[in-house]
Amino acid sequence: MHELGVVFYVIDDVERVAKENDVEHIHSVTLEIGEVSSVIPEYLLDCWKWAIKKHDILIDCELKFEPIEAVTYCEDCQSNYSTVEFGKICPRCGSENTYLIKGNEFNIKEIEVY
Repeated sequence: MHELGVVFYVIDDVERVAKENDVEHIHSVTLEIGEVSSVIPEYLLDCWKWAIKKHDILIDCELKFEPIEAVTYCEDCQSNYSTVEFGKICPRCGSENTYLIKGNEFNIKEIEVY
């Protein structure tokens, strides 16, 4: 489960930002997670609940998610389509000359403080 490592990474970044801004407690953290990022939000949340108990600045901190739809671009017909629904093959022209343009991201979008 790589979600635990992801949580440690997020906590390290959030604590660094909090320290730089003299923040004593963080109310919530919002993450943007791409549909095909390989991060499973439910597992991430379980790891988060366990890990924040070990960091005073994060006690009772809520973890929020904003999904990013996976979109693929077809170079042959110059169209975008849903990656999750259709995969690598373009549903409009049948081409495999495609690439992912969004949906693999994992970003800390917002840190809310009291």
